[in-house]
Amino acid sequence: MAWLIGLLVVIGVAIAWFVGMYNGLVNLRNRFKNAFAQIDVQLKRRHDLITNLVETAKSYMSHERETLEAVIAARNSAEGARERAASDPGNAGAMQSLATAEAGLSGVLGRLFALSEAYPDLKANQNMMQLSEELSTTENKIAFSRQAFNDAVMRYNNKSEIVPSNIVASMFGFQRAEFFEIEIAAEREAVKVQF
Repeated sequence: MAWLIGLLVVIGVAIAWFVGMYNGLVNLRNRFKNAFAQIDVQLKRRHDLITNLVETAKSYMSHERETLEAVIAARNSAEGARERAASDPGNAGAMQSLATAEAGLSGVLGRLFALSEAYPDLKANQNMMQLSEELSTTENKIAFSRQAFNDAVMRYNNKSEIVPSNIVASMFGFQRAEFFEIEIAAEREAVKVQF
């Protein structure tokens, strides 16, 4: 009789351990998904601000049509990548596509700001100054949100790779999550917004 009680206790402890590991992994996965949702909000805001910025610049920079179109194309590409990443923030391919699209957008946006230096009326436009300030603030929020996301991904990846929780992770298909990183050092810097 005592061995039966002992066996039931051991089985109960094993089940509790197993459930605890599983729930811990689910908790960490939900945390990094929530952290990405914060990035998603800021990226959406950034993309909307860029559309307004281009609309404001159009009337002043009619000779720079190619640059304006490049900004809109890059913005649309980044928006599509954002939507794909938002649907599955743990997908490595989606996160890499998002990082590449955002880096491309930052590059053409930098070119737009450099060209705007030649248009003093545009620099003095109140709407353009306000949009630039909002964009600068949003860039800072994106950087903070990206840091929080990467921290959450690191905690999740550590938990899913460390013994013994890696056993539970592999049994239930917990995949390694990808960091949201910009690969090129020059692209790691926030877009300089000056008018």
